[in-house]
Amino acid sequence: MRRREIIALLGATSVVWLRAALVQPSAKPVIGYLGATSAEVPVLRSALHAGLKESGYVEGHNVAFAYRWAERRYEQLPTLAAELVAL
Repeated sequence: MRRREIIALLGATSVVWLRAALVQPSAKPVIGYLGATSAEVPVLRSALHAGLKESGYVEGHNVAFAYRWAERRYEQLPTLAAELVAL
């Protein structure tokens, strides 16, 4: 092989490798759920899951959830909301 052919082969290989690295499947979207009460009150959460399921989103399959519960300590809501945004 001549020098130009080797350089062309290496260049083509690096382009294919770079393209494969950039076309990685994206991570699941994360839906943040901020509850003012506790996890023991599942009414709103189950309604949310049912509505999303109708749209094709299923927890653990193609969407992830991050839950934060204030447990009626409303002063914690801004901190919990910031945690969810950070995710």
